[in-house]
Amino acid sequence: MKLQLDENKPIFVQIKQQLEDAVINGTIKPGERVPSTNEFAKYYQINPATAAKGTNELVNEGVLVKRRGVGMFVTEDAESILIEKRKQTFYEHYVLPLKDEAAKLNINKDELLEMVNREGKRNEN
Repeated sequence: MKLQLDENKPIFVQIKQQLEDAVINGTIKPGERVPSTNEFAKYYQINPATAAKGTNELVNEGVLVKRRGVGMFVTEDAESILIEKRKQTFYEHYVLPLKDEAAKLNINKDELLEMVNREGKRNEN
């Protein structure tokens, strides 16, 4: 868990993103228990309902499953669910605006791909 929360973003969103990142990078594996809402609340000195809002969204998305009296656990499909969701977000927030700007500048598909590949090659050196 991060030591501090960002004042510019809703707390429940930050808790949700922390859990998502931990699943994607393998820090929390399928079947493992995640911190409870009360553990988040105590750690960050926040209302348990705030922490619950973030974790409940992940339950609704199929990333976490609640086991009554035991806690919340990462589902087997959690990583693939999150990666697909983030790919869609990436497409909407980065690829579509990139394509729109390229069209405004009369950059065709081949030129755009060459620019993307050229940038990748620069970072490899």
